[in-house]
Amino acid sequence: MTPLIGPRLTLRPVEPTDLDSLYIWENDSSAWGIASTRAPLSRRQIHDYIESYDADIYAARQLRLVIEETATRRAVGAIDLYDFDPRDLRAFVAIYIAQASRRQGYGSEALTLMADYGRAVIGLHQIAAFVAVENTPSLTLFRHCGFNSCGRLRSWIKYNSRYHDVILLQRLFV
Repeated sequence: MTPLIGPRLTLRPVEPTDLDSLYIWENDSSAWGIASTRAPLSRRQIHDYIESYDADIYAARQLRLVIEETATRRAVGAIDLYDFDPRDLRAFVAIYIAQASRRQGYGSEALTLMADYGRAVIGLHQIAAFVAVENTPSLTLFRHCGFNSCGRLRSWIKYNSRYHDVILLQRLFV
């Protein structure tokens, strides 16, 4: 896969050199409530994931790309298309920006690059995302990038010993 290049960022496939960054990001317990992670991952688990990673979205039904600053080649996060449905041409998207790199516009640029790639290259008809109602920065990000709220799922995710609602956001490519 050819990297996707924007004004400041490049979205590129996961490489073995990303082990340390992925280890930190996957073990960021502040994100566990809104992700499917519930326990720390070992370096070995992440190493094995990188070694077996298949970037063919049609085979794996997902695509994970590392977000890096183009000028410095410093990894600042990751973005995923997941639950890809090749028949109906839809997928969900999730994004993680490292804490030290937040509030610099990286999320907006990366999400726009991924949406453009999904529409133009994969031929997606739509992408969607689940965002916890308390996650105001993410709700703002997705809305800024053309996603519209299309529903609220009550008690959808559990973290901090209680259930939380999520907003379902959708972007149609028509």
